[in-house]
Amino acid sequence: MSTAQAAGTHRPAPSAAAATIAAAVPRHAVTGYWQNFDNGATVQKLKEVDGAYDIIAVSFAEATGQPGAVTFQLDPAVGYGSTDEFKADIKAKQAAGTSVILSVGGERGAVSVSDAASARNFTDSVSGLMDTYGFDGVDIDLENGLNATYMTQALKALHDRHGDVVVTMAPQTIDMQSPQNEYFKTALGIKDFLTAVNMQYYNSGSMNGCDGKVYTQGTVDFLTALACIQLAGGLDPSQVGIGVPASARAAGGGYVAPSVVNAALDCLTRGSNCGSFKPSRTYPGLRGAMTWSTNWDAANGNAFATQVGAHVHGLP
Repeated sequence: MSTAQAAGTHRPAPSAAAATIAAAVPRHAVTGYWQNFDNGATVQKLKEVDGAYDIIAVSFAEATGQPGAVTFQLDPAVGYGSTDEFKADIKAKQAAGTSVILSVGGERGAVSVSDAASARNFTDSVSGLMDTYGFDGVDIDLENGLNATYMTQALKALHDRHGDVVVTMAPQTIDMQSPQNEYFKTALGIKDFLTAVNMQYYNSGSMNGCDGKVYTQGTVDFLTALACIQLAGGLDPSQVGIGVPASARAAGGGYVAPSVVNAALDCLTRGSNCGSFKPSRTYPGLRGAMTWSTNWDAANGNAFATQVGAHVHGLP
């Protein structure tokens, strides 16, 4: 995800019958990546992740020796005494209304889904991990290339097996500059069940906005003008989220204060607090925001969860 690898919940308590089933992802959602490793950020168990997060993406599933297949193993560094303890934390988060999904890839991820056989292997392995751990779905964070034809095939097959699967994606900015890009084509190919694309608006440098002008990362215009490309290119507003680092230490560049994220959300949903770029229309159904990571957020006093989380949940 990057070059560096307020407490409580806003949701009511679920009924006993729903105790082990995650609630549907809310209209406006906050996504956070949870690190299954220690890279200097706050080490935390899932139960310690701030309650403002509606989707927690466990990072990361990794490639196996079988093309397309992925596996997941808990890193001893995160402090779990057993796999059962981890599974219990997943169930507890789900009981509180949070979806817990498995992120595939990451900055160093080498998962390749490039033909029918590897697509089947991907589907089989992700489905198996969902069954084993109780994950609600999958996040696609492949930063070293993606084949739209076969990834779409794999995700559709996963949806056939798990009709309520939560599917998110975290492409880099270059991957979403045009609907002809492979990531964008994949998102459009699974539009009927895609939950959200939380593009990484960081580690990017300057990029073209939907008005053809060049914008620099770390600004409200960068967030709004690049989100506009996805909104104009065919994604539903409910499938678009703004992905940012939780602190300056969490990425090589592109960090913005929570107030800037909130301004971009206001600009896109209400037409207020815009910078020099103002969309031609508003998108009140915008899904929300994502951060890398819950661990870096905890190291930063949970500023993202507290400030951006409250703002997302107050969107129209």
